[in-house]
Order: sequence, then C-alpha cells, then structure tokens
Amino acid sequence: QVQLVESGGGLVQAGGSLRLSCVGAGVRFNIEDMAWYRQAPGKQRERVASITIGGITNYADSVKGRFTISRDNAKNTVFLQMSRLQPEDAAVYYCNAIPSLGFWGQGTQVTVSS
Repeated sequence: QVQLVESGGGLVQAGGSLRLSCVGAGVRFNIEDMAWYRQAPGKQRERVASITIGGITNYADSVKGRFTISRDNAKNTVFLQMSRLQPEDAAVYYCNAIPSLGFWGQGTQVTVSS
C-alpha cells in the first residue's frame, strides 16, 4: 500500500516548537525531492519547505529562519523542525514529493495558541 504518514503535530503556545515527521510506505524518498506543505482553513495549500535529493533546502519567506527541513533516506522519512511558532503557522501540515506523488496523506494538525 502506497501512503504518506505525517505525525508530530499538536497544540503549542506561541514561541514554542514542534518536530513533524513524514514516513513513506511504498515510496522511495531517496529518489525524490521532498517538501512540506500546509493548509490553513479557507486558504490554499502552500509549500513551506523543500529539500532536494542532494540535501539542498529552500524555505518560504514566512518560515525562513524558524523552520528546518531534513531527511533520513535510510528511514524513508522527512522531518520539519519548527521553532518560534506563531498563530499564523497553525494549519494542517503535509509532506509530498516534488512534483506531487498524485496522492496526499492525512496530514498532521498544528495549533498555536497566542
């Protein structure tokens, strides 16, 4: 069964940190550029961070300096370390390849209280 499973979300106070994980089943992350996306209620899904097969990272301006994407190809896992979280970071977070694999996981909810 091919799937993406995101985890690590939760409720955190503004200024706090969370670490998200994404594990792929039936998907070989080591041959894909990967990214984290988020979707807040009433808004379009947006890419917040990406990492190439070679480890080159890129970030949306809104998270630059606060979020760090990394990958462990041996474990078929991608991580998103989020620090100094703000209420505007609240969303459902998803991972996927670039370009998309054609399906999405269930995502993981991040809630930030002010």
